[in-house]
Amino acid sequence: MRWYAAIWPFLALAVAEDGSNAWLRYAPVPCNRACQRKLASHIAILNATESSPIATAGEELQKGLHDIVGKHVTLTDGCHPPPSSILVATVADYINCNISTSLKDIPPLDTDGFYLHTHGPSATILGQNPRGALYGAFEYLSLLAQGDFAALSNTTLVANPHAPIRWVNQWDNMDGSIERGYAGPSIFFSSGRIKDDLTRAREYARLLASIRINAVIVNNVNANASLLSPDNMDGLARLADTMRPYGISVGISLNFASPQSFGGLDTYDPLDKSVIAWWASITDELYSRIPDLAGYLVKASSEGQPGPDAYNRTLAEGANLFARALQPHGGVLMFRAFVYDHHMSEDVWTNDRANAAVDFFAPLDGAFDENVVVQIKFGPIDFQVREPVSPLFAHLRNTNVAMELQVTQEYLGQQNHLVYIPPLWKTITDFDLRVDNASSPVRDIVSGSHFARPLGGWAGVVNVGTNTTWLGSHLALSNLYAFGRLTWDPTLDAEEILKTWTRLTFGNNPHVLSIINSLSMSSWPAYENYTGNLGIQTLTDILYTHYGPNPASQDGNGWGQWTRADNDTIGMDRTVWNGTGFSGQYPPQVAATYESLETTPDELLLWFHHVPYTYQLKSGKSVIQHFYDAHYEGAEVADSFVGLWESLEGLVDEQRFEEVRSRLVYQAGHAVVWRDAITNFYYNLSGIEDTRGRVGNHPWRIEAEDMQLDGYHPYTVSPFETASRGVAIVTETNSTTGTAHMAVPFPDGVYDLVVNYYDLYGGQSKWTAYLNDELVGSWSGDMEGTLGHTPSIYIDGHSATRVRFHDVRVRQGDEVRIVGTPDGSEPAPLDYIAFLPEGVID
Repeated sequence: MRWYAAIWPFLALAVAEDGSNAWLRYAPVPCNRACQRKLASHIAILNATESSPIATAGEELQKGLHDIVGKHVTLTDGCHPPPSSILVATVADYINCNISTSLKDIPPLDTDGFYLHTHGPSATILGQNPRGALYGAFEYLSLLAQGDFAALSNTTLVANPHAPIRWVNQWDNMDGSIERGYAGPSIFFSSGRIKDDLTRAREYARLLASIRINAVIVNNVNANASLLSPDNMDGLARLADTMRPYGISVGISLNFASPQSFGGLDTYDPLDKSVIAWWASITDELYSRIPDLAGYLVKASSEGQPGPDAYNRTLAEGANLFARALQPHGGVLMFRAFVYDHHMSEDVWTNDRANAAVDFFAPLDGAFDENVVVQIKFGPIDFQVREPVSPLFAHLRNTNVAMELQVTQEYLGQQNHLVYIPPLWKTITDFDLRVDNASSPVRDIVSGSHFARPLGGWAGVVNVGTNTTWLGSHLALSNLYAFGRLTWDPTLDAEEILKTWTRLTFGNNPHVLSIINSLSMSSWPAYENYTGNLGIQTLTDILYTHYGPNPASQDGNGWGQWTRADNDTIGMDRTVWNGTGFSGQYPPQVAATYESLETTPDELLLWFHHVPYTYQLKSGKSVIQHFYDAHYEGAEVADSFVGLWESLEGLVDEQRFEEVRSRLVYQAGHAVVWRDAITNFYYNLSGIEDTRGRVGNHPWRIEAEDMQLDGYHPYTVSPFETASRGVAIVTETNSTTGTAHMAVPFPDGVYDLVVNYYDLYGGQSKWTAYLNDELVGSWSGDMEGTLGHTPSIYIDGHSATRVRFHDVRVRQGDEVRIVGTPDGSEPAPLDYIAFLPEGVID
């Protein structure tokens, strides 16, 4: 036993981890026999049934104490627990057992709230309901897993949720694919039905419960009506049974036209009696199988989805159709405010997609039933790298609202780029809208407290998949953890949440904590810098995968995500006096700030104003020079991530160390792709030179098309800015090898050899680099395996990537040779090579 206790702190590092346990890994912490004696020896659970979160709490506490400190603890059930026990119960059961004969010892708790009191080895964990008791158990285990024994021996915590709705949305399709999912196929669906094996769903429920999420919408908002078949209803019931022990309620997305497309009616008019009866019947059938169904989520009259507008009915009439079917059962109808014209003409100066939410929903305030919650994206467009808060929150005084955030990184690097998102979210939740010229933090409007609404809260688009890391990247899970913590208490500090997540996920080593904190807290500013800043939005390809750079796609489209960039000027004029009028949708004090060039913060300048590239920012730089500088600075920060992470070698288990390192190496290379594409595009558009002479000037590069080619030929890349000088090379055919070679023109020295190439979906080409006849290295176009998804079938900014070989000794005149072997439809494309001296990023 002495040997067992002595090695306990070191066991976690000895075993490779795949990320599947996330922050619930229950890794050992230092705790000798004396330490173990100071912890409980029994767990008493009151009135626990097999599927109750109370029973789950007992099991989690038993497992956690064993795995974290090596102590076996017995489980009992009864009103008189032995000394040195952890007691888990609801407040009602605690009182009924006469453990406490007076309410004075028990604090007031809201729905899902909990009370945690520890004294010596004993602890009392009470929930307002069974779910709350489970939350209290996870809080106890969080302290234990962080080695906070002082809190475990003497603490009193009363925790109530900021808002009742703390839901996640999964955009899973019934064929098993996931829209905007970057971690493998669905954990819920396969081949048009609910999966037989729901083990992974149970594990997901466990993760969600530990961060106090209380419901999950399991299918895509672009819903498939066949989910309502009897077989799939039965499957949903099995899924609900699987998640219920963790206090997770199941809800579903609905297709508005289901009565016609699936139910055989000749209409889906929300005021038609047959439609009303059909939805009431469907809802009754669902609740007969799932009595605790959370409710429905509906996307209607949006992006081609059917809705009440087809019958000239209002959005409120459409929402109330479902709300009234749910009302007898206590269900909630979440109705998305993401409604806009996606065939809008940019030629009309006053057209603006950002206006849509207020235009559509503000006139309907008060027309929605009491169990309707309007689900509003945090900003007026679509999860961009920076947006102002949606002004709709200030308009719906008599309507329940929830804020929709996106954990899955649709526009933020799709889990291939490290972006810790909570600092972005906090710019929204902490913002004061100054409704009626009084303090009006957005978080209090969302909760319902500011306008005294009965419902409110949060919806997070998560999209976990079957990948062991859940989101495709180990570090991306910090965003899911933080989302849950912020839904419970949005006043929490994003950095403190990160530190807690890191201790739970990677341990208490101070250097590990410091490095992950540095990486994560600098990641959003860096990503904003090398993608799109000054409020211009993320300059990604909005017409294709929402991933790599394509600034030209932002204009001349019907989707309304415009920059209105021309040869001289850039930015959306959203002023009242001269633009789209969007700024006037805010309460007067906020509107006045955004209406004026002088008072609009630089970070949102181009969101609200159309200005010359030469316009001087508060920093003293011109807009265009800021663009150049920010994109170079962002890429430099991303490049630094690799070295910072590598300093953790030996302090993080080998599997996670290598998998994170691989992602950060990729991000460093793709940040340069972004940097070059954006700076070259705006240099070409404006004709204004970078005052530091960097844009278009790469003294250490060799363009692939300038090399001697055998079996390769030049290829003009579109968009032009996603290739150095607009040209790459591809093999002559898809079945013959190509070679590019030339004499090295640089002085003798030690360099890093960088090769920029394209990794397309549709093949896994192979490349080999030689110096003279000596092998430098080889690699494959296998992003579909290493990144979890392949962003593009084209030679473009999505598929562009880099490989880097360190410390290559070179003599001037040595022959460098790249041999490419195509595969499938991928013609082994190359953009350039570079010989980089120490400290040069390229």
